[in-house]
Amino acid sequence: MDTDERFMLEAVKQAKKACSLDETPIGCVIVRDGKIIARGYNRRNTDKNTLAHAELIAMRKAMKKVGDWRLEDCTIYVTLEPCPMCAGAIVQARIPVCVIGCMNPKAGCAGSVLNLLEEPGFNHQVEIRSGILGEECSSLLKQFFRTLRQSAKAKRISPDVSGQTE
Repeated sequence: MDTDERFMLEAVKQAKKACSLDETPIGCVIVRDGKIIARGYNRRNTDKNTLAHAELIAMRKAMKKVGDWRLEDCTIYVTLEPCPMCAGAIVQARIPVCVIGCMNPKAGCAGSVLNLLEEPGFNHQVEIRSGILGEECSSLLKQFFRTLRQSAKAKRISPDVSGQTE
């Protein structure tokens, strides 16, 4: 197993923590000098906070650990392609490499919808490596949304206490 796969597996573990909270299973780890310095997983619904994305949580921890807002010697591993907010934060933090599990054709900003990470107009560009454990990352998300749809469907067709369907 190569280095990217090893650290992406750690990000997948974080995504599974999110899933256990009924959160969209997205996980992230930040690596510096071959060691994980920060971890994060999606907590948007749990924290009732739109900023509680895996990447932002991990970045906040990494910045605290290194004592700077610049993460210039770090690599970020994330199971799903970053959204516009997270991609912007990655650029702003000067992270040089972003390793992505699977792409997000509806909201991804590392090449799917936009590519903010390699935008030549910005003063910093981020190297992208995608598809690392992509099948595993993708299947985790697919299973989560399949279960969510089945649960929603079951609620729509189940009778309430009065015997009426909703």
